Amino acid sequence: MKNYTSSLKLFLYRYFLIFILYQICNILFYSLNSQYFDSIAIKDILGSLLFDFSAISYITLIFLIAHAIPGNFKYRRLYQTTLKISFFTLNLLFIASNLIDIVYFKFTGRRSTFSMITAKGMEKEALGLLFSFIKEFWHIPLLFIILSIAFWKSIPDFKNRNEIKRFTSEKFLKQSFYLLTSVFLLLIIARGGFQKKPLRIVDAAKYSSLNNAPLILNTPFCILKTISQKEDIEKANYFNKNELDSIYKPVLSFKETKSTNKKNVVIIILESFGHENISKKQTPFLDSLITKSYYFKNGFANGKVSIDAVPSIISSIPSLMNNSFIISSYSLNKTNSLSKILKKEGYSTSFFHGAFNGSQNFDQYTKAAGFEKYYGKDEYVGTEAFDGKWGIFDEEFLQFFAGKLSSFKEPFFSSIFTISSHNPYTIPERYKNKFPKGTTVIQQSIAYTDYSLKLFFENAKKQKWYKNTLFVISADHTSAEGQSEIDKTIIGKFHIPILFFDPGNPNFSGVNEKNFQQIDIMPSVIDYLGIKTDLICFGKSYQDSKNFAVYYLQGIYHCIVDDYYLAFANNQVIGLYNWKTDPLLKINIQGQNPQKTSEISNFLKAYIQSFNERVIENKLAL
Repeated sequence: MKNYTSSLKLFLYRYFLIFILYQICNILFYSLNSQYFDSIAIKDILGSLLFDFSAISYITLIFLIAHAIPGNFKYRRLYQTTLKISFFTLNLLFIASNLIDIVYFKFTGRRSTFSMITAKGMEKEALGLLFSFIKEFWHIPLLFIILSIAFWKSIPDFKNRNEIKRFTSEKFLKQSFYLLTSVFLLLIIARGGFQKKPLRIVDAAKYSSLNNAPLILNTPFCILKTISQKEDIEKANYFNKNELDSIYKPVLSFKETKSTNKKNVVIIILESFGHENISKKQTPFLDSLITKSYYFKNGFANGKVSIDAVPSIISSIPSLMNNSFIISSYSLNKTNSLSKILKKEGYSTSFFHGAFNGSQNFDQYTKAAGFEKYYGKDEYVGTEAFDGKWGIFDEEFLQFFAGKLSSFKEPFFSSIFTISSHNPYTIPERYKNKFPKGTTVIQQSIAYTDYSLKLFFENAKKQKWYKNTLFVISADHTSAEGQSEIDKTIIGKFHIPILFFDPGNPNFSGVNEKNFQQIDIMPSVIDYLGIKTDLICFGKSYQDSKNFAVYYLQGIYHCIVDDYYLAFANNQVIGLYNWKTDPLLKINIQGQNPQKTSEISNFLKAYIQSFNERVIENKLAL
């Protein structure tokens, strides 16, 4: 077994040699980019080590197997030479990516992903850029050469410790045990521990400030996490810059002379409360509240899953990618958000979600979005109310929410995301026969959450902050089962209730029939409060004359402008409908109305091009 243990020790030596090289890259990365970061804390260093070990473990897993696989064949000179060269070559490529990002970070503001390293969409320019890079940043290639030589010379060779004897079944079993144990341990290190989900790019925000996230990450990790994904988005080139800006430019300027009113802002995101559940006897409280609110009759979600709703509502970022923004390679881009804007105005900020901490990545995203405090299941204090599945029942968590609001210094901005109307739609045993079951499996839990919302407002009415608060209520998305044919259309699948309720301003009520999306909430709140600011925003204020909604699903872009709905895929229009006169979208009028088709498709293409460019180039904030 001496040869075998020597082989394992050789792997460990090589593993930690790579680790040392990563630390050299980290030091160089910080030294040459220190002006972009906050001061470093112990937490930053520990987080960085975690991501380094993860990347190294993924990359070297195949080499561990090659060193630990049972058999005498691995002690042969040819095998060991091939193993050494392979180990050197593969790891050197990843070290090179770390070195490249020392410079590239200055332009992108984030670590490179697989598509950036492979220059997807830039194949023709890549060679020229390479020579330009070498010429301008000659010190990086020089560092690469020095590290390459040092790396090769530092990799030890395998030396037989004793004579190779006959390979027995006993040796096979023993070596198999060592192999399986070693692989298991390395996989645990690679995934970052025993937590439910392996480390992701967005997890860097958990170990540091958002500004220092690129320090926590390493480029090999980001490449590995995106190498198997279909690219989130690609640059579109429908228009030149002047044409693009003339058709659509997502820069909003709020410079009105009216005075700022620092009302508290509370945003309530209701799980699966699609329009199909409204006025169906399941939501008596919400139905009543709508009559006292400024209600957007044609409200639309920006996505079909909960994870899309938060960036749409909080940061006005539409869901126009194959991956949700929160879990995409762009999740740590600099963005606007209500929390950041209101924090500058003196607001305290907080986000509540009754599920297990880490659910939907909300805790990490809200930190990236600038929220000061996050309250999940772990922070809940109150009577026992665990639903046995994944969080705290809505009734108790909404009461906990109300209590916390009363403890916050005004003005405050806070948001809560309910959970009980999420599959498996569990409600407390004491209410099993209290609410109508409706016609779909979700509706009893919808009724329960509506009742919990009623109790929340009954409590809130007693608090001194109540009349100085703007309440915004929006569903995150529609529920899985629509009841009517209209609910099942591509428009019905995104139709949700959105309303603004200001108990201190009863005149702010009525029905707005314009097309209004979740991404319109942020600019509308800013406009309503009279905050003076400029921002990148893909939504619009409720007072804006524009009347559009844009969303994306399974490779198809959907655009509603006034009474028209247009579907667009593979760079071409696939349908135009008048959704007001043809709610079931049966009559494609694309050929009958080429002028309207061209007008809406040009707007949509400009919208897509602007969004994709700004996300890829990290220009979502001024």
